[in-house]
Amino acid sequence: MKEIAASRKLLGATPNMPLKQIEVLYKGLMKKHHPDRFQDELERIEAEQLSQQIIAAYKFLQGIHPETHAARTEEFEANYNSGVLDWEYKGQILSLHFADGSKHAFYGVSNNTYNKFVATNGTPRFVRRNLVGSFLQRRLNGPTGVLAA
Repeated sequence: MKEIAASRKLLGATPNMPLKQIEVLYKGLMKKHHPDRFQDELERIEAEQLSQQIIAAYKFLQGIHPETHAARTEEFEANYNSGVLDWEYKGQILSLHFADGSKHAFYGVSNNTYNKFVATNGTPRFVRRNLVGSFLQRRLNGPTGVLAA
């Protein structure tokens, strides 16, 4: 949950901001802090580091945004239906590894919900009924193993 707040703060985004508006903030910050704008080597290095943080924050917020989920509903459903192979739980973040090779993270998952998930042995039914739509979610990589937004 700290990553969400930090990403929003870096970009200047609000919780209910439309994805297009977040993109405008991102592009504005990238224009301002692009490393090619700086002649001094130290300033260029600092700008490179900041621009990498801005890109990561934008990709993170884009990944958890409801508009992204609405556009990828069928794709996400196929991921869930492939079955859960493995999972990790740390700091209220539940990361699920699906049989099709995709990986998703669910943010804000309570210990109680996690324990119920483990008791069901991570069935796709539990994922659809109790995680999807109840928690902020982001696809970490797709079926091909390529990092996704």
